[in-house]
Amino acid sequence: MIFQNENSFEVKEKILNSKVAILPIGAVEAHGPHLPLGTDNYLAERLSERVAEKTGAFVLPTLPYGQVWSLKNFPGSINISNESLISFIVDIGVSLYEQGFRVFAMINGHLGNAVAMKEAARKLYSQYPNYKILYLFYPGVKKATDEVRETVSSHTSYFHACEIETSYMLYLAEEYVDMSKAISDVPNIPMSADITPTPWEEFTSSAVLGDATLATKEKGEKIIEVAIENMIKLIEGAKDGLNKA
Repeated sequence: MIFQNENSFEVKEKILNSKVAILPIGAVEAHGPHLPLGTDNYLAERLSERVAEKTGAFVLPTLPYGQVWSLKNFPGSINISNESLISFIVDIGVSLYEQGFRVFAMINGHLGNAVAMKEAARKLYSQYPNYKILYLFYPGVKKATDEVRETVSSHTSYFHACEIETSYMLYLAEEYVDMSKAISDVPNIPMSADITPTPWEEFTSSAVLGDATLATKEKGEKIIEVAIENMIKLIEGAKDGLNKA
């Protein structure tokens, strides 16, 4: 159910019946020559729609800006601070609770948002201990990713505009991908990047962290379907927890 398409006269009963709100959270940032600036928004939106179909949840309008400090100097990137993102999420979460929602699931398309999402969830939990808050970022996909990956990851945590993320886009939002412009750029990311602020232009000029030319729709499907299945299980588990409380 698309929340912004509802009307005020009918939505209250639907909220009380569903109790679950999904907030897609993305970012606007460089994703190489073959993917759009809004890649993370498209991924978060498409994932949220798929999960909502199976859980009876409402999908909120996408929060389209994220914390992209590492890529803020690349053309097209728009960065907001963790502090701003935390405040925005908390305000949304409070409004949802007051409207009658009891499960608030954030589906994230951008790794850089993770710190703010976790902190916002803690603040909301402190205020409303019976509020089930989930921050979801492709949960439980490591095995599926390892099975389809043809190249070694550039980093233990990051994947960006590479074989993996491009495969996600080919599966979920193929119309925004131009594979004729896909490149292979495997940067040497220094160990120091994990322990001190490091703008990505220090180790990449393309914002591509791997071989995007190896991306396929089939690879994306295998990983994404695992992520969707796990997100559905986690949301359903949160709903069951409400019933037992």
